[in-house]
Amino acid sequence: MATIIRLTRMGRKKRPFYRVVVADSRMPRDGRFIEILGVYDPLAETPVIKIDENKALNWLSKGAQVSDTVKQLFKKSGVMKRFNEIRETSSS
Repeated sequence: MATIIRLTRMGRKKRPFYRVVVADSRMPRDGRFIEILGVYDPLAETPVIKIDENKALNWLSKGAQVSDTVKQLFKKSGVMKRFNEIRETSSS
């Protein structure tokens, strides 16, 4: 099963917020998912990014692919930096 870390849309009309989820790549955007990793609210005064770093690192280490938008969110929150550090130390 190919897993992907992506956003799923929540909220009401014209007031979206998003959940960062791990899902089977064959499932639709707002369909069934495996686990919730965090939330992203782009319409807040300052955009809110809350991600459970341990869960995200666990899924990344298992080989889950990351969507382009989530990759940018991970970079802003520091998850990708931490993942690259862990990957470099384990390969050395």
